[in-house]
Amino acid sequence: MKNLKYILILVIATTFSGCSVYNFTGASAIDGKTFQVNFFQNNADLIEPGIDREFTLTLQDLIMNQTNLNLVSSNGDLLYEGEITDYRVTPMTATAVTTNGDAAASQNRLTIRVNVRFSNRKKETDDFEKTFEFYHDYPAQSQLVGTVLNEAIKDIFERITQDIFNESLAKW
Repeated sequence: MKNLKYILILVIATTFSGCSVYNFTGASAIDGKTFQVNFFQNNADLIEPGIDREFTLTLQDLIMNQTNLNLVSSNGDLLYEGEITDYRVTPMTATAVTTNGDAAASQNRLTIRVNVRFSNRKKETDDFEKTFEFYHDYPAQSQLVGTVLNEAIKDIFERITQDIFNESLAKW
């Protein structure tokens, strides 16, 4: 009976000794306790007011919701900074030629590109500068305003911020 107790302790100890810090969002062991997201200035040729603030807040929210890191305004262990470099609308799918000889688009695409500089003060080998981009297609007969615009920006920012999270913390 005494040996069974030692075997049980040994099994439990070896089972948990191989575990590292990991959570269900995909973030592996994080080298730090705080993070900082500096304001992402909108430097795109075509300016959509307010998307710089919205992107900054979306990135902050994602990191706060998927990690135990604390948001700070300066001297964060992890630092995210950069700028929105492109905001563009392009026609995508052409339809039949109209009576005046022009082809009409049946779908438009909003594309946003963000340049990100990530610094890890605890592990400088994780530092990177990289461009992230995503798009949202919408019907050509719709104007890119109101709910169409809000939905497009929300979709794009969710994808870009998740890609930034994966690159900086999940290491995927």
